[in-house]
Amino acid sequence: MTYEAQLVEEIKNDFLSSSELIKQSSNLSIQIHHVIKKIISALECGNKIVLFGNGGSATDAQHIATEFLGRFKIERTSLPAISLVDNTSLITALSNDYSSDIIFSRQCSSMLSPNDIVFAISTSGNSENVRLGLIESKKQGAICIGLLGNNGGIIKDHTDLSIIVPSTDTAKIQEVHRVIYHIICEKVEKLLK
Repeated sequence: MTYEAQLVEEIKNDFLSSSELIKQSSNLSIQIHHVIKKIISALECGNKIVLFGNGGSATDAQHIATEFLGRFKIERTSLPAISLVDNTSLITALSNDYSSDIIFSRQCSSMLSPNDIVFAISTSGNSENVRLGLIESKKQGAICIGLLGNNGGIIKDHTDLSIIVPSTDTAKIQEVHRVIYHIICEKVEKLLK
């Protein structure tokens, strides 16, 4: 087998591997349904969605907020969503003046109202700043949702609802997270009355 043919075969296997994990994750449909219902209920009551995570999960938090604020597939009014990773000046100031562990909890302490949705994303399930953000969010009366991997890690114990992708491979978890949050965005805007 030539190098080119071998590379093409490896790429094909990578797609099949991702597809298999997505297929296994279809068992998460009930959890996804519950999350959709919580988000819709909160938005109908005038609450907002607050999202955060680190690294690729920070990018996912921005992506989800953008889908809610703009639109996913249909024309509709903008939905209130805030990504806590957007203000780099604030994040770097908090990290420098205090610690990177408090970058989300500090923001949540002043930004949340009771029954807001907090959507925390962590592929490892063990991000300390995400965990502390959830602890503060609960103090503020928010409904805490985790989009996690790695069996949920320590973060699953700080959420009201968790969607846990059954993998420890960060890249694969991120691929499935994207499918999950696209489903959530699509159903929320379709079902929101």
